[in-house]
This record gives sequence, C-alpha cells and structure tokens, in this order.
Amino acid sequence: MADPRTRIVDAAAELLTREGRDAVTTRAVAAAAKVQAPTIYRLFGDKRGLLDAVAERGYAAFLAEKQVREPGPDPVEDLRTGWDLHAAFGLANPDLYALMYADPRPGAAPAASAQAERMLAEHVGRVAAAGRLRVSERRAIDLLRACGRGAVLTMLATPPEERDPQLLVDAREAVIAAITTDAPAVADGGTAAAATALCAALDGTGALSEAERRLMAEWLERLADEP
Repeated sequence: MADPRTRIVDAAAELLTREGRDAVTTRAVAAAAKVQAPTIYRLFGDKRGLLDAVAERGYAAFLAEKQVREPGPDPVEDLRTGWDLHAAFGLANPDLYALMYADPRPGAAPAASAQAERMLAEHVGRVAAAGRLRVSERRAIDLLRACGRGAVLTMLATPPEERDPQLLVDAREAVIAAITTDAPAVADGGTAAAATALCAALDGTGALSEAERRLMAEWLERLADEP
C-alpha cells in the first residue's frame, strides 16, 4: 500500500477530477485515503497545502507528456506543438488546469512549475538562436505564457457546446506572428531579431567577462524590445 502522503494526494486528485474543486474537502479526502483528518494537516499544513501538492502532481503529469518529444528541425513549429500540447492538457483536465493556472500563490510555485518554465525557455532559446525572434526572449516567454493560459481558461469558461476550437489556433498564430520572423535575422535584416539571436549566443562566448556579458545582454534586450 502507498504511503499516507501519496494516498492523500491521489485521493484529492481523483476527487478534483471526478467532482470538482468543491468536493476536495479534508473530510472527503481523509475518507477516500483511509486516514484521519489530522494526518492531512500534519502532512500539508492546511487544505491549501494539499491543493498545492495536487497542482504539483498535475505539473509533473504535464511535463511527463511533454518530455517524451524530441526537438524537431524547426524551432517555431516546436512552439506550435508545445502550445497545442498545453491546450490539450487543459481541455482534458479542466479542474486541475484551473487549480494550476487560475489560482496560483505568488512566491509559492510548485517545483515542477519551474521545470515547465525552463522547458519553455529552452524552446524560445532555440528560436532565438536561429535568429527568428523579433522580441527579447523574456518578452516572448511572457507572451506565450499569458496568451496560452488565457486562451485555455477562456475555453474552459465557455460551455462545451459553445466552444470554438479555432480560437486556440487563432490565438496561437497571433502570438507566433507577434514574436517570430519568417526567416533568420541575417536574411531579413531585422534589428530586433538580430539582437535577440546575438543575445542567445552570448553564453557561448569566452571573449567577454561575466559583467560585460550582463551589460551586453541588457543592451541587446533593449534593442530586441524596441517598438
């Protein structure tokens, strides 16, 4: 039999999926996990701590699905694939997705959330290294994250029979168009794309000191985000 902590998180996740967030009470979870209610408070502090553990598990499940994919030859297509996987996960797990992204606690992000952010940064970094970002990496990450989550939450707030799947496609393409170019920076001569590509390559050079690299990165990010 699994340890009490695992049983409790499993029970809470199952209740969340089957009956929604309101069903995840300490009494119901304790009964489903076959533990006493004080055990939940001892292991998680309070109900919010338990929900954080469920969100952590959700992030881990999402990452396990994404990590089986190898990067493709086109980094921009990889961004599209990542967006589609994110949207599919949200639509398949509405209550879990809402817990993960609609009710975050500032400064208390699950460890798996940080890993997801690193994976997104790696995807964007490959686009930047290819000279195909028209904004800074930080701006691209923020736009992808904000628009992706917003689009999925909008779909989840819409009755299933009224949802338009094209919304997710249109939102995806709008963001891709806003942050990427059609060709490498060298080919199209775009200052922002060139600055972003050079910024992405800074870590691989030994010609600059750490202080010089930071200063150069700051200048290049300004150029990348210039309107």
